[in-house]
Amino acid sequence: MARITAVGTSVPPHVLKQDEIREFARHLFGDSFRDIDRLLPIFHNGQVETRHFCVPLEWFGEKHMFSEKNDLFQEWATRLGVEAAKDCLEQAGKNVADIDHILFVSTTGISTPSIDSRIMNELGMNPHTKRTPIWGLGCAGGAAGLSRAADYVTAYPGKRVLLIAVECCGLTFQCEDKSKSNLVATSLFADGAAAVLIEGETVVQENRKQIQVIDTMSTLWPDTRDVMGWDINENGLKVIFSRDIPTLVDQLLGPNMAEFLERHGMTGHDIRHFIAHPGGKKVIEAYAEVLGVELFYFSHALDILRRFGNMSSVTVLFVLQAFLKQGITPGEYGIVTALGPGFSSEMLLVKG
Repeated sequence: MARITAVGTSVPPHVLKQDEIREFARHLFGDSFRDIDRLLPIFHNGQVETRHFCVPLEWFGEKHMFSEKNDLFQEWATRLGVEAAKDCLEQAGKNVADIDHILFVSTTGISTPSIDSRIMNELGMNPHTKRTPIWGLGCAGGAAGLSRAADYVTAYPGKRVLLIAVECCGLTFQCEDKSKSNLVATSLFADGAAAVLIEGETVVQENRKQIQVIDTMSTLWPDTRDVMGWDINENGLKVIFSRDIPTLVDQLLGPNMAEFLERHGMTGHDIRHFIAHPGGKKVIEAYAEVLGVELFYFSHALDILRRFGNMSSVTVLFVLQAFLKQGITPGEYGIVTALGPGFSSEMLLVKG
């Protein structure tokens, strides 16, 4: 059985308040939307207050080539990934020599060799450390990374995996894209990194808070490829957001969650902790409605959304960190869950 034993995080230095970004958007998108003032409430309705970025606000008002943006991604993804990994290892009381496998998740830039090789060099890791980069899972990537790490240490119970997720969503911004999808993205996305230590059950247990992974489930719904993701053009990664997302969440999430819990003879009422990716306030509200629980149970997710915005795959790991610090009472169950492009879902059943 896999155990989650530590989470570290890192954010870049440029902190922007939502009011600043809203006024930036008013100026940038004003000529494209006659009713811009009717659309701007999305900046407050999402309950995001502050976000962190690798670049200052004025950068977003200028056109940048894909190569320039991707160079920045490689630089910042390495830096943030290293910082998050160090934070995680320090909290766990471990060093890089204790890690058997590094698993790297991202969706907001590309690199060959992959970013995990850069991070390994910066950290001075054993050159024989196994590594697995995972790209393209978007907001579901953090939960998917946890699942794949849990799979690995279940197969190899004496091993440790360091999962690192880094997203520089801001660096994908295309100021020439005046679509409503880009306006929505401007109100929500941000940059950050997280690292998680996952250990097998025969690794010597230490006296610190941990969460057991009981089961995982991945879902890819057919014919939903155009719901969210990237269009790739000469300027880089252009955001895709379908207006059907809230409807799909309402239709698909409930049966998906029920199927997963039925494996263990459980329902949503048996779950005490909801470690959900806060893709937006409406997504969290949909989770609460489907599971028949009060919004209070998603307070950690909403707090991360308020303070950091949506950092794609990284965000659910920030929520996980809050739960790990708080601790889950032994015997109580929780769900780690995230939705992403595909249209896809990743879920983990966890226990204190």
